[in-house]
Amino acid sequence: MTETLTLSAPRTDVPVRGTAPSLPTLVGLEMRKSTSHRSGRGFAAAAMLMGPVGLALAALDAELGAVSGPMGVTAMMTGLVMLALGVVSTAGEWTHRTVQTSYLLVPRRGLVQTAKVAAVALLGAAFAAVSGVGSLGVIALVGVDDLNWDGWAQGLWVTVAAGAVFAVVGAGIGAATANTTAALTVLYLLILGVLPLLRVSRPELGDAVDPAHATMLLGQGMAEQRSILILTGWVLVATVAGWVLTKRRAVQ
Repeated sequence: MTETLTLSAPRTDVPVRGTAPSLPTLVGLEMRKSTSHRSGRGFAAAAMLMGPVGLALAALDAELGAVSGPMGVTAMMTGLVMLALGVVSTAGEWTHRTVQTSYLLVPRRGLVQTAKVAAVALLGAAFAAVSGVGSLGVIALVGVDDLNWDGWAQGLWVTVAAGAVFAVVGAGIGAATANTTAALTVLYLLILGVLPLLRVSRPELGDAVDPAHATMLLGQGMAEQRSILILTGWVLVATVAGWVLTKRRAVQ
């Protein structure tokens, strides 16, 4: 008895599942990765506590009569801490050579970098929200009876936004340099050293590029349009630089 085998054409209507995880999955993984080590947890704790503790210490010398001023300072201080979290999330992978594993599991650098940026933005906003609410609580406790609460809402949302913005800037610069120490040194030296001096010697230029000063002013409801443009420019430049250089860099 003979049998005839007939080969049929392969089906083309069967859905094919992509091998790479989805962006939300990667964002969740990057968020857990950023807080899984001591540095990440330390930066998170510092960001949440620096604003409230700083205001409490400042109140030892003077009573706080208005909300807008200290909340602008809280926004700036929280954002500066979140710079480090962003740097570690990207440059740390290159420094410790864990980037090889990341790109082996997900060989799409653009997707990985997007996930990292989204993850640090969410973490930065969350940690900054805790800092902002805690700072408002401290202000309520140490303020005078006729405390001026005008601008508290803007101070809070600017603090949250600053956490996300500075974390994204840190992630972009970290990805661009691929070196944690270099990225942190350059960013803090520039923002805390060079730009304040520039604002003294060339105020019109310094005020146009200083993100820390822009954040403080925005939290106080001053120079809003210019401050938003400055922070947006930092995010765009850092993100584009990180994405382009990451795409071109060889993984070793």
